[in-house]
Amino acid sequence: QVQLVESGGGLVQPGGSLRLSCAASARIFSINSMAWYRQTPGKQRELVAAITSGGITNYADSVKGRFTISRDNAQNTVSLEMNSLKLEDTAVYYCNADGLWYGTKWLPFTSWGQGTQVTVSS
Repeated sequence: QVQLVESGGGLVQPGGSLRLSCAASARIFSINSMAWYRQTPGKQRELVAAITSGGITNYADSVKGRFTISRDNAQNTVSLEMNSLKLEDTAVYYCNADGLWYGTKWLPFTSWGQGTQVTVSS
């Protein structure tokens, strides 16, 4: 299967910035879309931002104008630049990817990272 490893979470003050990164790895695979989700205790996981292999992006209304998603198709990485962070951005952020994976034949996959904590606090 395709594994996703995230990095870049941490503690930041309101108004500050953080950058999350996620790297995908497997022997043979092809990624279609990549995305970032977030989840807080007692709430459903929600989409933050997504990007297709062609670079088309989609953002949650709550982060438009503050967050920027980007990807490097050659390196199979996706990043989330978060600016003007607010208290309500505090959550565990998860990387997500879907596409095709080759074991003995091409099969679809959807993978999740382990999650990285982002805490916005003064």
